[in-house]
Amino acid sequence: MMKLDIQMFAVPFRKVSKTRKRMRRSHNAMEIPGMTKCSSCGEMIKPHRVCPKCGSYKGKVEVVKNEAA
Repeated sequence: MMKLDIQMFAVPFRKVSKTRKRMRRSHNAMEIPGMTKCSSCGEMIKPHRVCPKCGSYKGKVEVVKNEAA
């Protein structure tokens, strides 16, 4: 007898339906990051960070911005 050099792979018994595939991938959607308003200037920023527009954090000026334009 001839010995065949065949590799055996796992083959699904049934086709995965579109609904089941999409339900499995439902957690892969991208999320919008949580944003808050700066208490000083009203700019939308990520929480717990210094505002890039005015340089304040929790109502106090942490970074001095100079307007050289």
